[in-house]
Amino acid sequence: METNTMASDVAARSVTPEDLFRIQTVSEPQASPDGTLIAFTVTRTDQKENRYYSAIWLAAVDGKESWRLTSGQHRDGSPRWSPDGATIAFVSDRNADEKGKGQIWTIPTTGGEPERLTTLARPVEEFAWSPSGTQIALVSKVRIGPERPDTDVRVITTIRFRFDGEGFLDDHYRQVFLVDVPGGKARQLTDGAFEHQHPAWSPTGHEIAFSSNQDDGWELSSTRDIHTIRPAGRSVRKVTDGTGSFRRPSWSPDGATIACLGTRNLGSDAPRTELFIVPAGGGAPESMSASLDRGLADQAIGDMAAFPEAPPRWEAGGRSLLTPCSDEGTVQLARIAAPDGGVTLLTDGRHRVSGASPLPGGDLAITITTATTVGDIWIRDADGGLRQITNLNDEWREQVELPDPEPFRVASADGVQVHGWVLKPPGFDPATKYPLLLEIHGGPFGMYGESLMHEFQVLAARGYVVLYTNPRGSAGYGDEFAGALYRGWGKHDLPDLLAAVDWAIGQGYVDPERLGVLGGSYGGFMTNWVIGHTDRFKAAVTQRCLSDMYSTFGTDDIYFAASEQTIGGDPWDDPDIYWELSPITYVDRIETPLLIEHQEQDMRCPIGQAQQLFIALKRRGKTVEMMLYPDESHGMSRTGQPKHRIERLNAILDWFDRYV
Repeated sequence: METNTMASDVAARSVTPEDLFRIQTVSEPQASPDGTLIAFTVTRTDQKENRYYSAIWLAAVDGKESWRLTSGQHRDGSPRWSPDGATIAFVSDRNADEKGKGQIWTIPTTGGEPERLTTLARPVEEFAWSPSGTQIALVSKVRIGPERPDTDVRVITTIRFRFDGEGFLDDHYRQVFLVDVPGGKARQLTDGAFEHQHPAWSPTGHEIAFSSNQDDGWELSSTRDIHTIRPAGRSVRKVTDGTGSFRRPSWSPDGATIACLGTRNLGSDAPRTELFIVPAGGGAPESMSASLDRGLADQAIGDMAAFPEAPPRWEAGGRSLLTPCSDEGTVQLARIAAPDGGVTLLTDGRHRVSGASPLPGGDLAITITTATTVGDIWIRDADGGLRQITNLNDEWREQVELPDPEPFRVASADGVQVHGWVLKPPGFDPATKYPLLLEIHGGPFGMYGESLMHEFQVLAARGYVVLYTNPRGSAGYGDEFAGALYRGWGKHDLPDLLAAVDWAIGQGYVDPERLGVLGGSYGGFMTNWVIGHTDRFKAAVTQRCLSDMYSTFGTDDIYFAASEQTIGGDPWDDPDIYWELSPITYVDRIETPLLIEHQEQDMRCPIGQAQQLFIALKRRGKTVEMMLYPDESHGMSRTGQPKHRIERLNAILDWFDRYV
């Protein structure tokens, strides 16, 4: 049995790119039905194999022990307890000939060899046990339409034909299946050229709720509704009213109500996620979080662990629900009363909370990450106390020096307060003048905050002051702040960013002649925008960027949604504003040495965006280089091939060392 070890005394050193191979990430805490154990996923990065491995672990709630349950070099994840607590089902690619195609496996909680449950043609993406423990509802893709075995030519008939990280969809749609436990053949419940996701069983087991858009013209709409289907039949019933994007259903303990996450302001650049409840028989969803001035959900940005959106969790008795809430750079756990909607934050402090799983008696299992810790499983006691029950990265943390970022606030040019952090190099000397790197996050509807950023620690270890902020357009600071960039990328956010740079220079330890700027996605857009509007920065690195808003339309994987939310119309409706908001419009002003980094399979920010900028600067004789990463999509900096993540970090370091 593999168990965790306590930290040893090792002389502290600076963080390096290769520390990626020494860090384990923790996610998906799931409390056992009797409340004595927590199942969770541990992921590590393998340098030799250039891939990620994950395993299912168990931890005693009393904190005395944690151990690995599944063995081998596989991708095991999504642990879910059977209702009787005797079995854990999980998704794994442990068949040697099916790497990357996860199926459901089961293992006794006492240990042993896993048994395969499903043999579907496509990966299982999510699943849920029935209340009786005799069936599992799951989601997997199915081809809808004729097979074309005699040709490799794609015939496209729908606007949604590709997606970043998945590639071309080839008429495959997510469907809900049902499989008996123990092993039985999976039976498809849903059908049609629609996406079906997020299955959730009613307490009686007589219905399964899921999210889908089955309206005419669904591909041109961002709406989504909660539906139900009976396991014995295939008749689908619509529950919500088509007024938003409703997803992640969760039944109340008495089965009378379905809670879900939802977004009604679908045309906004800052989509507001709210908690809704709706009668299980159908009706108009009612917001339980309308009193908040900001949306729910975890909007924090990090590069070490992904925390997928989770359904709201009912607490015992059905009088309240649990969901994360992004709040000024932190992510807290919120309790929302039903049906009156009163909101209480159950946690506070400089951290990121995710994955709440209720235990009997009112305790909660959660994951807590900070700016200097990768993340561990904690128990929040019913009285509000917190205690840590895993410590998988303590040995690594003892080996490295991890400076704690210092938060600050500064007034922008128009007086709006901007929140940011400054990360100083190890061994910081206030009498020294340091070079500064300004990091700009993606989105823009996301936020930097209290979560470990390996990249930032690597840059600081090289001797740079790292400055990162949440300018207007960021999540977590209210709806008005988040929506301030509609039809105005670059207009309010640039002054916010420069105000933070001026603040840092004013502290006396930054050399104003040695500034660099970098960012990815929207942060890449803003990097391009910054150097097209000021020559203050000696070097820049733009990553997976946008440079031409006009040519982005129809060539990315979210098609009309980006143009609606960002600009408010299609290019032919207002071509002037598309040109005005394109960084390439100002390419004749760019003098800053620029490294362009892009992934060849990026479908979110198409590779042509990088190529246009590169060619334009080359034609003007400017200092520019372009790095293209094969077989990588938009999320490479977080989930790409480990060797490419390391090469990327080293390239960034080399570029700034050369020019800053």
